Amino acid sequence: MKKLVLLLLLPLWSFSQTSHQELEWLLEQKNYAKAEKSAAMFVTNNPTDLKAIELLGDAYGYQEKWDEAMAQYKKLVDFKPKVANYHYKYGGALGMKALSVNKLSALTYLGDLKDAFLTAARLDKNHIETRWALVELYMQLPAIVGGSKNTSLKYANELEQLSQVDGYLAKGYIYEYDDEPELAELYYKKAITIGGSLTCYTKLTEFYEKQKKPEKAISNIEEAQDKLQRNALHYQLGKVSAEYNMQLEKGEACLKNYIKNYSPEDGVPIAWANYRLAQIYRHKNNKTEAFKYINLAIKELPEIKVFQEEKELISNR
Repeated sequence: MKKLVLLLLLPLWSFSQTSHQELEWLLEQKNYAKAEKSAAMFVTNNPTDLKAIELLGDAYGYQEKWDEAMAQYKKLVDFKPKVANYHYKYGGALGMKALSVNKLSALTYLGDLKDAFLTAARLDKNHIETRWALVELYMQLPAIVGGSKNTSLKYANELEQLSQVDGYLAKGYIYEYDDEPELAELYYKKAITIGGSLTCYTKLTEFYEKQKKPEKAISNIEEAQDKLQRNALHYQLGKVSAEYNMQLEKGEACLKNYIKNYSPEDGVPIAWANYRLAQIYRHKNNKTEAFKYINLAIKELPEIKVFQEEKELISNR
């Protein structure tokens, strides 16, 4: 009898597993609308399937449908109130919803947002993403509604105990946000020394760009390229070169290398590399080449406004 019951249940279990895998695959392929439709249908038929509910929430989130995502993640919190990651995702959706409305309306989400992240942190002492969220939350909130640099540093210290790299990056973020560039640079460099990942180098490069220090940004990118050999770094160097009108020959060569070796994993579409080449040729007063590359950029992504603006700049040169 037990074997018969198992045989009857097996197809159901297999269907559930397959459906989860299919939904995850659709999300990985960035086919969010189809993932949403499939997940919604599956959840309708399986209203207590937590994995399916989570995947439906993720599908909504990727499409910035924050109300719908919040509703799904809230179900998870209600079903399993002691799972930290459910509170974290619910808090994340609340946070994104708050950013999408005016400041007065955003305040109505603040209590639930804090509670979700703090609950996640309490439930899981090793939840790195939650501590990152709390670092950013307490730095960005005005003091009048609970913002606190000291509280942010508290969670950065907790991060450092879990992962030195994350702790240093968090402190770099805090000091950069608080307009203490020397300390921000120090901690971003510490993160590179300990971790040496593309993320670490990118954070320092972005910091130098915000500080209007393109020479340091280029030097940092070149160091990263020597160690990591990533095609994405060719674009980053070309971008800095084009934006600041410096080391143009190097920037041109890097962007052409980026296009030659491009793969979707590099992240930035080729159109943007063509746009940066157009900028470089404009700086070099080579209108023919500038028009050639800006037209390529526009052909690929005609809806991008800055491409059209660049074409006008070239025309008026």
